[in-house]
Amino acid sequence: MGKKKLTNGEISALCIELALLLHAGLGIGDGVHSLKEDADTETAELLSALSEQLDNGEPLSVAMRASGVFPEDVCSLAEVGERSGRTEEALRALSDSYEAKQNLADRIRTALLYPAVLLLLMLIVIGVLLTKVLPVFNEVFASLGGELQGLAGGLLKLGLAMDSAMPVLLVILAALAVALAAFAASAAFREKLAKYWRTRHGSKGISLKVTMARFAQALAMGIRSGLPVEESLQMASSFHGDNAVIASRCRDASSRLAQGCGLAESLRDAGVLPGIYCRMLALGVRSGTADTVIAEIARRLEDESERAIEARVAQVEPTLVIVTSILVGVILLSVMLPLMNIMAAIG
Repeated sequence: MGKKKLTNGEISALCIELALLLHAGLGIGDGVHSLKEDADTETAELLSALSEQLDNGEPLSVAMRASGVFPEDVCSLAEVGERSGRTEEALRALSDSYEAKQNLADRIRTALLYPAVLLLLMLIVIGVLLTKVLPVFNEVFASLGGELQGLAGGLLKLGLAMDSAMPVLLVILAALAVALAAFAASAAFREKLAKYWRTRHGSKGISLKVTMARFAQALAMGIRSGLPVEESLQMASSFHGDNAVIASRCRDASSRLAQGCGLAESLRDAGVLPGIYCRMLALGVRSGTADTVIAEIARRLEDESERAIEARVAQVEPTLVIVTSILVGVILLSVMLPLMNIMAAIG
């Protein structure tokens, strides 16, 4: 069996299927056997590997680790569920968390892909105008005894320089097209870009909203799986090691919690979650529904991050269209106005 990591959607689907089978009264080994009967070839291979481990008496978490295709947090949460006797709850929490990750990743891909493709097409249009259309107008001017001057002349020189560098420009355009295709098709490539962005810009703006949503999802997943609050916080903190600022805030929250502060107070004072949601969490802790409240907070933060992404895209798209339309208009007018003056003088 190959070691290709499962996607967020595949993990979510498998975990909820196992949770439903456990809820129906089947053992985890019997549940995996039943899933294998209707699975496709690749999934059947994975389920066979899990089944073999389970038949040898290994718990689900060990079987998951042995397969090599599950992220460590999935194996750890399954192990927590086994220790606490809440395997079904752990699997449901994992399913919800990875479904939320998949939905957010899909929205980010859609939000970024369209403006990137639009920008690439606009650059191609402007390049064609500068390198192919302007020289034609220059020949017309030359046949009428004139030449392009001023802005039009400068644009013509730029176009000629671009035309001479066309092989290099074509390589750059091809590289951009390949990068866009990889971004659209490869979840691993998108995750690398996201990790790079979080490392440098994850403590502000939309990235901060997305990071808070991921933190809340991880915290909710740990609490619902039966993990103590302190360990749930440490686990959620471990997901942000690529973001120094957020990781520092999480360590600060853990330190405050260890000193006896409440969970909501620790998260608020450390700046991990907004104050309004910390007040909600404090009420949830007092009422004994912390797991439900933190899951609701995670959902709301996810919605906020999605709205922020959509709002930014709504700004970027018209801006791209306006700017490129102005550039195209300036290029054409810089040529057409002098040409019209010449034609009027001849007429």
